[in-house]
Amino acid sequence: MNRTERLYALVEELRAVSPRPRSAAWLARRFEVSARTVERDLEALRQSGVAIRSDTGRNGGYSLDRERTLPPVTLTAREALAISVALRAASATPFAGAARQAAQKVLAVLPPDVRQREDALAARVHRVGPHPDLPAISGQVADTVEDALVTGRVLHLAYTDRADATSSRDVEPMGLLWGPHGWYVVAWCRLRDGVRGFQLDRIATAVLTDERFSPREAEWAAELDRLDAEALR
Repeated sequence: MNRTERLYALVEELRAVSPRPRSAAWLARRFEVSARTVERDLEALRQSGVAIRSDTGRNGGYSLDRERTLPPVTLTAREALAISVALRAASATPFAGAARQAAQKVLAVLPPDVRQREDALAARVHRVGPHPDLPAISGQVADTVEDALVTGRVLHLAYTDRADATSSRDVEPMGLLWGPHGWYVVAWCRLRDGVRGFQLDRIATAVLTDERFSPREAEWAAELDRLDAEALR
């Protein structure tokens, strides 16, 4: 059992017997580690926001306040990825602190390869300007765009613009933008030879090609600066 697994197992052990306490010695025997290791683990859990109490005395030990914690929720790797990215988007809200702690807990249970994917995708999600809440993105198009962003591969799009004109585009995805009118994928459009935004619900099909491209970090940064400046006007 690695440390991440042990941390979650400790919480569930304390939850199962709550409100009765477990001593560090008992927990050490249960998880086949030293009492000092258990104490370090419990302190780490408390610092992350888990409501663990410690009482001294003959019948003392560690206990969990069940009223202040939720039982575990089983998530797929993709669900955990979506939650973590969404929580990062709350950084500019009054819930930023709680969102940051929740994101750390989600990240802790992700496999290393999924965690790397989350890091890559979260860095490519940007919110511009005040706007009402929008529904989450989902479906084949969203999944394909996500894959392209993480793997750095060219997308072939069938797109309908606001004038109802349809076109086929090969694009190099740079990021996801949450704007006043919906979700967009910001990309380098090879047809227009420049940065363009494609509203996701106007993309009829998105096909992931085998062609890889070099990231256009300067163009992505410049586009974000431009969008942020416009939002402040």
